[in-house]
Amino acid sequence: MSGTGSRSRVVSRTARAADLSAVLALVRQHRADSHAEDVLTGHVSLNAAASGFCRLLGDPGHRVVLAALPGPHAAAGGAAGEVPVGLAVLGLDPLSLVLGNPQVTVDTFVVHREHRRRGVGAVLLGAAAVYAQEHGAAHVVAAAGGHEAERQRFLARMGFAPLATRRIVAVDSLVRSLATWQRGGVPLPAPRRAAARRRTVARSLTA
Repeated sequence: MSGTGSRSRVVSRTARAADLSAVLALVRQHRADSHAEDVLTGHVSLNAAASGFCRLLGDPGHRVVLAALPGPHAAAGGAAGEVPVGLAVLGLDPLSLVLGNPQVTVDTFVVHREHRRRGVGAVLLGAAAVYAQEHGAAHVVAAAGGHEAERQRFLARMGFAPLATRRIVAVDSLVRSLATWQRGGVPLPAPRRAAARRRTVARSLTA
């Protein structure tokens, strides 16, 4: 799979095992930009990373797309001299497949800091659109943190609407919270709307 952006020389292609170092560099940048270094440390051996990357590349439910500025031998089908500038990990939402309405997820979406506003993101989303068409998916779902204002604006310009908020927790922390809840120490928060109604009623009674 390959694609070109009408506003830049950037092309997209399916990643290969030899792209591991470029992919890891982009993932580290993504984690730094997301302020997730302390949550997703990524301290794994190179062999373990290579093994996991190969499993991901061989997973029929995912496609790893690399965006790159083509090198001098691109016309001959080679990758020599190319500059990796973006990454997207595309997948098929399992539940959407069960429901018969497949959706494509953009699980990781990275544009190199020095190559933003040059069409890289559009090229990666173009690859996502192609992937969706290949699998008969009617929607593409991309994740962006609430603090990632630049990414939020870009996705909005591309027609993405807000869908949900995703949160993350360490398993050990979750287990402790659940144990405390089982002992009755963590009250369930009241819905905001219900709390607002109670305040309104209280004000009307005291008026």
